Amino acid sequence: MGDIDAYEDSQATAIPGARRIIDHPMPRRATKRGDERTPLDRDCDVLICGASFAGLSVARELAGGGADVLVIDRYEIGERQTSACAAPTEWLDNLGLRDSIRQTFDKLVIHTHKRTYRWRLPWTFSTFDYRTLCALLAAQGEFEFETAKVDGRTGTTVHTDRGELKAPLIVDALGWRRVLSNSANIQPPEARLSRGLEVHPHTGGDELEIWIDPKYTPAGYSWSFPAAGELRVGVGSFRPRDHVKEPTVRLAGDLNVDAVNYQGNWIPHEIRGASEDGVLFVGDSAGHCLPTTAEGIRTAFYFGLAAGRELRAVVDGRQSHREAVEHYARFSDAHAWKFRWMLRVQHLVGYATGTPVLGGALRLMDNQRFIDWAFGHYLQIAPPKFALAPGAPERPTVLTTS
Repeated sequence: MGDIDAYEDSQATAIPGARRIIDHPMPRRATKRGDERTPLDRDCDVLICGASFAGLSVARELAGGGADVLVIDRYEIGERQTSACAAPTEWLDNLGLRDSIRQTFDKLVIHTHKRTYRWRLPWTFSTFDYRTLCALLAAQGEFEFETAKVDGRTGTTVHTDRGELKAPLIVDALGWRRVLSNSANIQPPEARLSRGLEVHPHTGGDELEIWIDPKYTPAGYSWSFPAAGELRVGVGSFRPRDHVKEPTVRLAGDLNVDAVNYQGNWIPHEIRGASEDGVLFVGDSAGHCLPTTAEGIRTAFYFGLAAGRELRAVVDGRQSHREAVEHYARFSDAHAWKFRWMLRVQHLVGYATGTPVLGGALRLMDNQRFIDWAFGHYLQIAPPKFALAPGAPERPTVLTTS
């Protein structure tokens, strides 16, 4: 989580539900602080750093394997929401997360500076409650959980503010900072990141709305996602140097809602290597966030499940650690061309916002057959049926594009 334009933390309490060794209700307390942060030095079979969408998806696939799995995060599970929390409904259904859904939409409303389009989607999209979803996903795993800040890694030893943790199988699901990488990391605003900020007024709405309008950002988009009594209103810029607080406040004002409960984040928009020194990188740490749309939740599920299935095969003795790393890296690489094409679209949107080019493109797309085709293919980048597939993921041939 980055401090975006005076980010205000409105998620300071722990979630009810989920598990701690994780098959009983999670304690209703916030993250350990002060004297409660006792030393934590131990070994385990699998160490998962990060307890949000990606990390919990990895842990889910290890359930029942008998491995000693430890999940660590700076915050309690479900304590720190960092996104607008929306995903294709079929993904939530297939993962057993329906009880987290707040509101479901079968239409998308797109506003430009000159015209509004209302598109009927070939599949539905749902907003959800972050704490509830994390509790439900965590309950499908079997692991110990501890709060600790991860500072880095030396070999198979992960350094935290509570001690040293050692494991032969390690996952980085900590987000865009890629904390467990020992390669040089480029920090914002030079890094390949978008930036977003949203407010959460307590009000309602009936439409899933997007603005591609230079009035709010010259290269990016703005949104309003209703979530049953809460409206998630925000602005995202593809250019990390562009500030987004003032336009977010202005959009809230235009919608006649209060700019309260701020939440912001940096959003990766370029896929990166999914392995390094035997460590698996999942979700934002591998750039598994779709460019143009900045949709990273279902891809975090998708690649998290893939990584978890490869590690499960190691735990079960069906393959070696080296093979698991190679298979997972190959699986991630096979999707790189799709991410690159979407990054090209992102560049086009960034250049064309507010111009006749964008208006002409949207008019051409305003056809139900095209919408069904385009959104159908978009969903298949990380298909919901993957959540139902047992065993190791398919390993597609790596494709490249010039």
